[in-house]
Amino acid sequence: MSVQRNPRDVNLRQLKKQFNANKRKFRRFITKVENERPRGIDQLTPVLEKEVWEEVDCLTCANCCKKMTPTFTTKDISRISAHFEMTPAAFKEKWLVFEKKDRDWVNVKRPCQFLDLKTNMCSIYAIRPSDCAGFPYLSKKKAVDYVHVHKQNIEYCPATYKMVEKMKARLAP
Repeated sequence: MSVQRNPRDVNLRQLKKQFNANKRKFRRFITKVENERPRGIDQLTPVLEKEVWEEVDCLTCANCCKKMTPTFTTKDISRISAHFEMTPAAFKEKWLVFEKKDRDWVNVKRPCQFLDLKTNMCSIYAIRPSDCAGFPYLSKKKAVDYVHVHKQNIEYCPATYKMVEKMKARLAP
């Protein structure tokens, strides 16, 4: 008996294979978008984002929580530590590390300590860091000023990969 897959399910092996096959092309394309600032991109990205979410189900992936770490702002640390009835200092000591290079507070380990690996759900979803709430930053008001983030995220996030793929198909000559 074969298990039928939902078309929105994410296959991380396939994503890695696709990324490796297209890495240079996609990164060159993103750089070109950054430099040439195509007309209409700010109107196009919300349309593409809607299409992407019709094709990708984050709960079948959670690769961002498994392979990446958000940055925790001072507000995030205060909010989340209060939820756990901890001081911000105790919260940082238990779960975060300060990256001197970027001057950011990030998770001490991966996958994220708040990710339930059985369900791919965040145990602090309602109070998650703002970086998590905005991820993967597919459409912003000034898309061209934010498209550089796709260079980092495309390797780990199938939604970002699909977004860049769709942008390339619509914007490439």
